[in-house]
Amino acid sequence: MKASLHHLVQCAITALQASGDLPAGAPTQFVVERTRSREHGDFACNAALLLAKAAGRKPRELASALVGALPPDAGVAKVEIAGPGFINFFLGAAAHHAQVRDALRLGKTWGHGSSGAGRTAGVEFVSANPTGPLHVGHGRAAALGDCIARVLAANGWHVRREFYYNDAGAQISNLAVSVQARALGKGPDDAGWPADGYRGEYIKEVAQAYLDGASVEVDGQIVQAARDAHDLDAIRRFAVAWLRREQNADLAAFDVRFDVYFLESSLYADGKVEETVRELVAHGHTYEEGGALWLRTTRFGDDKDRVMRKSDGSYTYFVPDVAYHRSKWQRGYERAITELGSDHHGSLARVRAGLQALDCGIPQGWPEYVLHQMVTVMRGGEEVKLSKRAGSYVTLRDLIDEVGRDATRWFLAARKADSQLVFDIDLARAQTNDNPVYYVQYAHARVCSVMRQLGERGLVWDERNGLARLDRLDSEAEQLVLTELSRLAEVIEAAGTSLEPHLVATWLRELAAAFHGWYNTSQFIVDDADLRDARLALAQAVRQGLANGLDLLGVAAPESM
Repeated sequence: MKASLHHLVQCAITALQASGDLPAGAPTQFVVERTRSREHGDFACNAALLLAKAAGRKPRELASALVGALPPDAGVAKVEIAGPGFINFFLGAAAHHAQVRDALRLGKTWGHGSSGAGRTAGVEFVSANPTGPLHVGHGRAAALGDCIARVLAANGWHVRREFYYNDAGAQISNLAVSVQARALGKGPDDAGWPADGYRGEYIKEVAQAYLDGASVEVDGQIVQAARDAHDLDAIRRFAVAWLRREQNADLAAFDVRFDVYFLESSLYADGKVEETVRELVAHGHTYEEGGALWLRTTRFGDDKDRVMRKSDGSYTYFVPDVAYHRSKWQRGYERAITELGSDHHGSLARVRAGLQALDCGIPQGWPEYVLHQMVTVMRGGEEVKLSKRAGSYVTLRDLIDEVGRDATRWFLAARKADSQLVFDIDLARAQTNDNPVYYVQYAHARVCSVMRQLGERGLVWDERNGLARLDRLDSEAEQLVLTELSRLAEVIEAAGTSLEPHLVATWLRELAAAFHGWYNTSQFIVDDADLRDARLALAQAVRQGLANGLDLLGVAAPESM
């Protein structure tokens, strides 16, 4: 309906331009948005306020002219001019009833859009170094990234989920020497333990598996343990494979899967880093100073130029990142989204600068970044900091084991990414209305329960009759439910445009609240067949809306609780 109203106003503007009441070429970047109060209608438009100066007329006067030029529309019951010149639209019952019909007709695709129009979007997320179990920060990245991919797909994008393994840095070396020390019988408190070694119990598990000659299959390849505690290269290969397999298992338990696993080491093996550097040099954006090769990132908005190749011949860490994102562009990602922890903020400008310096058509602001803040885990009013197995942090597996997949996903995705997140284990486990995921899932289960009760009483819901008698839905509670249902498509589009899946979670809570309020004040299975069928039609639309929204968050829609 929002898009339809926008079209109506545009038609009115075109009509006034044709009649000479509005200059041709006048700016038309107006918006149609939901009103804050139903007293002011369902939608408000600011077109008159924006066009008044160009028209040489007072905003309210121009608003009156625009209203007079609006084409007729069955979905609009009334139009009013408010305040300095806002045009307020009041929707008629037909517009709301159409949402119920669409919900039952379209099912799982109801609310989905086509703004992506089949274009390709790559979403990179988690991208944890294979040096240990996934921690709760990785879990938030997994939830947000997967939900972003889901809302993009719901908007018509062809989505590719991507995991980038940093398997060529110093942390991998620290992993190898840590496992080797354990294989040689040393512990974290013993003399000779690596200064930057990993101390968690999982290192001991990996070392023992290596000494036992275990084999690991990951990405279709089998890595066999050499059992030689002095073969550091063999230990490194085995440890990386072991931990990649463990991380994959954790993500699968979280219902997160990837289409592409990209290894940083492949950028060196395939010559992509050297190729990228040659391109940057060829385009004249580099210079030599102090034995190092520099990139003039200040030409592209960075606060200072950056070293690319150090005097010892090694590359700084942002160079393979530029090469990696260049590969995304070459692979046809029209929209590239990278979900990262906020501690990566400092590297974003130089990566974008490097991509611009390639002069290969990559648009400014590409890729898009979503940065999440840290997660604090609480239990019994106290912060939980340690995991026995990981040694120094709470793992994603800890949360899943404590509260289940659904609650973990909801709590990690239901807040805006750039906000600090307190994960309250006690709340996530509670089966009360204070627990938002329970509250929303219970609304879905309630609808299913009503339908079961209908059958138990020997009654049958006549869907066609219910859709024909939606005019019987005239209570304030029913109108509130209808209004919330009408927002689904807007929410999905907004979540995909702004990369904010928490908007879906917020809408689900509001729809659930409207439904619970209606449920608590109305009887669904009544003797009046027309009213009964109409109410059940609305309830089924609510069920479909809840199921579709929960699916976008990767959360189950249970039929009983």
